[in-house]
Amino acid sequence: MIDFALDEELALVAETAQRFSDEQLLPSQRAFEAQRALPEALRREAAQIGFDRIDWPESAGGAGLGALARVLVTERLAAGCPGAALALQPIGAVAQALRAFGGEAALQRHLQPLLARPDARAALVFDARGQWTSDGDALSGHAAWLPTDRVDLLAVLSRDGLRLVTQGIVLTEVPGAGLRAAGASELRVDRAPVEAAWTDPAAAALALAHARVQLAALLVGQMHAAADYSRRYALERVAFGKPIAHHQALAFLIVDMHSAVDAARQLLHEAAWRLDAGRPALEAAATALIEATENAVFIGANAVQILGGAGFMRDYPVEKQLRELRALGLLLGGADAARDDALPAAIAAPIDFLATTDATTQGA
Repeated sequence: MIDFALDEELALVAETAQRFSDEQLLPSQRAFEAQRALPEALRREAAQIGFDRIDWPESAGGAGLGALARVLVTERLAAGCPGAALALQPIGAVAQALRAFGGEAALQRHLQPLLARPDARAALVFDARGQWTSDGDALSGHAAWLPTDRVDLLAVLSRDGLRLVTQGIVLTEVPGAGLRAAGASELRVDRAPVEAAWTDPAAAALALAHARVQLAALLVGQMHAAADYSRRYALERVAFGKPIAHHQALAFLIVDMHSAVDAARQLLHEAAWRLDAGRPALEAAATALIEATENAVFIGANAVQILGGAGFMRDYPVEKQLRELRALGLLLGGADAARDDALPAAIAAPIDFLATTDATTQGA
């Protein structure tokens, strides 16, 4: 029998994050968006709980609970406000990237100084197409949009290495349609000195898998919030003498939306489990991100559609949820970059099958 239940420790982690999200993030998400920032007291409370270092090793000051714990926390925080979830985890995927390339020594050297500085932020950029250029020990590149208004440590991840930059980072504030609680900036570096660099394709694959899993968790959390809110609205809104959720076409749509959330969540949790088990996870993480990104488009648009004209009004959260889901889908190169890693696994089985069929035919 397959048991999908969480163990006691992970269940407590999920419950704590859910309560924090429901009480602290969800009621204030519009205020966070308007201010492009979170109150200091809220950030301090989240840091004391340990959300930002839930998957760090204990020797580095973390809880050592692994990728699945990070996913459970991120899902629930993102259900309240994904921009706030990003702001409350200011190091984000940079920690696991450093750990993949340089181990705990790299965490201590490059991140501990940041933790002592208020409001410090680290950002990871995935150079999927090799557009960032190096000239000796200098790095140049551009990101049109990142959900942050501050970057103290920039980690540029490619398919074969990682480079760190702490100087020469130029941010230009942009309006930002989504994730404004975390900020929104255009980033540019021009011949910035590289503080540290590693070359290791296996470590790059591991770091990218962690980053995609964390991004997929943000998507799944906000997808769940959009699907659940639109379902509850459909149960309350009455048309032709009964709740609109009881009309067959809409009932089928609501079921499809919740099925899409569950499908994305299962792939996400499998990828996180693979990371915790030390198994290859690049293809699983890419597949989870593709599923989450594509289902997010379906769920966000239909959540607004269920509310009709009201869905575009700020009185209801679904217009924000649609924007947040679209914005999240742009990070790390989105589904297009993930397909480069998921496709080999998808086409391997048909190729093997055809080879087997040919061999069988020839033998007959």
